[in-house]
Amino acid sequence: MPSNTRVPTRRELLLGSAALFAWASVPGRARAEGRDPRFLTIVLRGALDGLAVAAPVGDPDWPKLRGDEGLKSDGQVPALPLDGFFALNPAMPHLHRLYQAGQGAIVHAVATPYRERSHFDGQDVLESGQARPGAVDTGWLNRALTALGPGERADTGGQQAFAVGPIAPLVVRGPAPVLSWVPPRLPPVSDETTMRLLDLYRHTDPALALALEERIGLAAIARAGGINVEPDTDRPAVQIGGIEQVRKYFADAANAAAEFLARAEGPRVGALALDGWDTHVNEGTVKGRLANLLGALDGALAEIETNMGGAWRETVVVFVTEFGRTARINGNDGTDHGTATVAILAGGALNGGRMVADWPGLKDADLYEHRDLRATTDLRAVLKGLLKDHLGVDDHVLGTDVFPDSLSLPPMPGLLA
Repeated sequence: MPSNTRVPTRRELLLGSAALFAWASVPGRARAEGRDPRFLTIVLRGALDGLAVAAPVGDPDWPKLRGDEGLKSDGQVPALPLDGFFALNPAMPHLHRLYQAGQGAIVHAVATPYRERSHFDGQDVLESGQARPGAVDTGWLNRALTALGPGERADTGGQQAFAVGPIAPLVVRGPAPVLSWVPPRLPPVSDETTMRLLDLYRHTDPALALALEERIGLAAIARAGGINVEPDTDRPAVQIGGIEQVRKYFADAANAAAEFLARAEGPRVGALALDGWDTHVNEGTVKGRLANLLGALDGALAEIETNMGGAWRETVVVFVTEFGRTARINGNDGTDHGTATVAILAGGALNGGRMVADWPGLKDADLYEHRDLRATTDLRAVLKGLLKDHLGVDDHVLGTDVFPDSLSLPPMPGLLA
């Protein structure tokens, strides 16, 4: 990307459906140890329901919290067993296989320092690495890679970074130069993206905003009356393109990431952002929208593993989201914006096959503000542990530059094999 390219605004960054960036960097310590690590961050924008990914089926309060909408070990479509207490969504068999092989792990009851419920601000905190929104215009991954220093970067013919998608996610914004590649298949437009555009157009094009509002309102009225407003029931009401398009887009993006990262002369670190996880209505944990999305994500993970080839054994993939969702199902069979969620880890370099959780419990008194899963693990500790042990980023740099003012928060140990 030429240096004179216009810098995207913060709103444009958050509207971006998918972008992948990578930096051609091999830490000096890893080289000395004979390693060639790869690291891929996948941001799931929209706030993923962690309780629908890995359900605490061993918690006695779980059945009454979610009822028939919750995952069950003995349900019609049984959840996949993990450690006896947690069970995985059955839409994710590839992740389950990796977990059983010691190449997958889930950190539960995790959150950033953010405790409000705005997507824009939550994503800003998640991707900037700051404790509050709007503090900086750079991302924690870019700052981590910059801290490795020019002498630790691999020679890849000057192509230090690449992007899949038209807009850079905040997590990789910063001094690293970026080249871009736009996939031929465009992502489907979801309700979540529509609402963001609606907010934008209220200020810039009121007439268009009114038309969008009328379309959304008609769809809601039709649903309330039992009218199927879309031919594909897997879709949100105003989505353009069904779940097959989502699966194909996720797979295309995953393939591109893996193929770039797997090259001997290619980049070593990347980030990918995927929209669609805002499930206020008809969440469909086992059969429906969220199950389909998780299946698409699971398929993308399988594509990454396959296309990484032999480099998979030195790869770590981390899936993160801005916050979780309410512990209880709402009146529209969905979930609203919450707090704690999951971070999903996969890769041949992991010390996997385990759940990492300081479980807070699900009794009403245990829930954050009597509505959300309470956060007991800071996501920054997880990311610091991966960056330290996999890429060799210095402790002090992690606590001051990458995640500012977090020196008192130690990196989580033992995540890497």
